Amino acid sequence: MSFTGKRHAPPKAGAMIEALRGLGYTTASALADIIDNSIAANASQVDINFVWDQEKSRIEIIDNGNGMNALELDKAMRLGELNPLDQRDESDLGRFGMGLKTASFSQCRELTVATKKKEELNCLRWDLDVLAKSTGDGWYLLEGPSENNHDLVHSILDAQKGTLVLWEKLDRIITDRFSADDFLDLIDQVEFHLAMVFHRYLEDRSNCFDLYINKKKLKPWDPFLKGHPAKAWHSPKATRTSSGSSISVECHVLPHKDKLTNKEFESAGGSDGWTAQQGFYVYRNKRLLLAGSWLGLGKGRAWTKEESHRLARIKLDIPNTADSEWKIDIRKATARPPVVMRKWLMRLAEDTRARARRTFASRGKPARTSKGEPVVQAWKADQTSGGVRYRIDETHPAIRNVLDDAGSMLPQVKVMLRILEETIPVQRIWLDTAENKETPRTHFEGEASDEVISVLKVMFENLVTKKGFSPKAAVDKLLLTEPFQDYPQLVSSLAE
Repeated sequence: MSFTGKRHAPPKAGAMIEALRGLGYTTASALADIIDNSIAANASQVDINFVWDQEKSRIEIIDNGNGMNALELDKAMRLGELNPLDQRDESDLGRFGMGLKTASFSQCRELTVATKKKEELNCLRWDLDVLAKSTGDGWYLLEGPSENNHDLVHSILDAQKGTLVLWEKLDRIITDRFSADDFLDLIDQVEFHLAMVFHRYLEDRSNCFDLYINKKKLKPWDPFLKGHPAKAWHSPKATRTSSGSSISVECHVLPHKDKLTNKEFESAGGSDGWTAQQGFYVYRNKRLLLAGSWLGLGKGRAWTKEESHRLARIKLDIPNTADSEWKIDIRKATARPPVVMRKWLMRLAEDTRARARRTFASRGKPARTSKGEPVVQAWKADQTSGGVRYRIDETHPAIRNVLDDAGSMLPQVKVMLRILEETIPVQRIWLDTAENKETPRTHFEGEASDEVISVLKVMFENLVTKKGFSPKAAVDKLLLTEPFQDYPQLVSSLAE
């Protein structure tokens, strides 16, 4: 038997495409792939129309981009026409040349593309039912619109240029017991996803790009709350070069819930909530590929998403020349940093996570005053070989006063403080925080001013009468003491 020959072995169309339908697109991510093509075609506006008609429902994507001539449309509708190894224009959002087809087939059985360029209208379509019945290879593209969409396709003649992508036979969407209400819920999911994925395009008014869903203009969703006055921290842009590709990173710690309005807090949490939205946001040419992931980074084991780090979000930009190095998949839904980048990214992420944790634990309250002076805190965390231990800081004025005046009771007082240190209900606090998605309330939060003043008066009297402070010096001391730094007006009133 000879092993030196070769034979032609083309895949069967029906079987091949049915397999490609299982790549894992959601409706939202599939639509994002279609919009990528519109952006590449220099469209300034994309309209997405969800038309409910039970099993005859359809989704239309219409742009005012360059359009395609007959040859360009033929290439766009073929699977595997473009080689992902070919060099792309630096602004190109594609890579595999499969997005239009695989994204569409993941949602529908009939794909029609009609396009107009220089007064020339062209239309081709795939019908998976036709492919399933075909003989031989079965790769049969159908020319022109179907009887059902003839009028819709020809409506594009009214435009100077542009493209219509039409999804019909939505078998992956309109499933058993799928209702009009489910269709409306789907629209909401798509709206948020696209507002997030293309937020940098929608924000950049110099670029003039707009997205509409059923005539409603989408507003961008910014993961980083750019320009918010209560933002805890953000870093300057850091860049690194790998294999000729320049990678840039900006680290952000968002404001604590206490620094946001209810509307701001709900919006900034995104569709999946604050904990799920933490991590890296990977962009390629301003288009969001991956939202909220620690990219498998971590020491020993990969970091998981925890409540304490939910305020950490990191913007990471890569060029399309780095697709292979970052292992960008066909759905543009996964990315893995190359080995040479991992230590650098981990260092940046560890710093951001630590800052986010401190902001979360302190409810956004700084450990320093607006003048940069340190605030004396009642508790301190000591790092030991056995782990972290929480100790009462005996330099805190309230604690120091008790110790100085304890006299013969000093041993009992110190025993009491030690018992408090050793019995902090850490696990209970951790569980309550995890279950309630919020840190327990501290710093007299929710207490009336009279309650705070009663404690302040005792502290003030001790400093003046027993420690020899002047009224002004006592006020200055309390303004640098936890938790009274949060009540400057009440503290200042003591000296009046």
